[in-house]
Amino acid sequence: MAGSTDGRVTAAVLIIGDEILSGRTQDTNLRDIAKYLGVLGVDLAEARTVPDVLDEIVAALNALRERYDYVVTTGGIGPTHDDITADAVAAAFGVDLIEHPEIIAMMTARWGGVELNAARRRMARVPVGGELVKNPVQGPPGFTIGNVFVLAGVPTIMRGMLEDVGWRLRGGTVTVARTVRVEGSGEGVIAAPLEAVAKAHPDMSLGSYPFFGDGVYGSNLVLRSRDPEELARALDELVAALKTAGIDNVREVENA
Repeated sequence: MAGSTDGRVTAAVLIIGDEILSGRTQDTNLRDIAKYLGVLGVDLAEARTVPDVLDEIVAALNALRERYDYVVTTGGIGPTHDDITADAVAAAFGVDLIEHPEIIAMMTARWGGVELNAARRRMARVPVGGELVKNPVQGPPGFTIGNVFVLAGVPTIMRGMLEDVGWRLRGGTVTVARTVRVEGSGEGVIAAPLEAVAKAHPDMSLGSYPFFGDGVYGSNLVLRSRDPEELARALDELVAALKTAGIDNVREVENA
């Protein structure tokens, strides 16, 4: 695992499933994971979506776990033939899959002692060396191995599993964001002042997010930094630069 070299704690999300790529299912897990990690001071630095193809999952997982401190995967740990995430993770780490006795016991109890069929037993498979990630919602748990966390694709279940992920992470300094709302001016007008402030603060993130609707248009300019003092200075400089450029309808708003 290479991880970060600048003091940041970084993560990537690997979203697995043909249904996401086909558009049949809309992914919301990325948003929820990003918000959850942000509170812990872990920067979500990359997200990829891959189909239910073992070689592609393995390749993406190996690339991401080498580059970032943590990788969170979602999807592909169910009972059907195309749920191959556990197989891919085991292949990526070069270990075997085993039926975890705790999961077998959980599922046997859940189904009243009835012998588990092959489909259900698929959900008990965990790579050798993996540890369980609790599932407080329903169904079997996820698992973690190395710097990889393997979670369900169903959003409510995924969010529940996240609660057993946070305590395992090495958190960093939380990134703070402040937003300047500019109404009645397009991005072409605000581009120069925004660029000037961005160049003056190269370690900060500055983004422009246009909005339209109800006869109102403009942009939300979002500044992000781990240094609250620098963030405050940059915000003041940005407001001053916008007003110098003749843009007066400028105000700070709360971040969503």
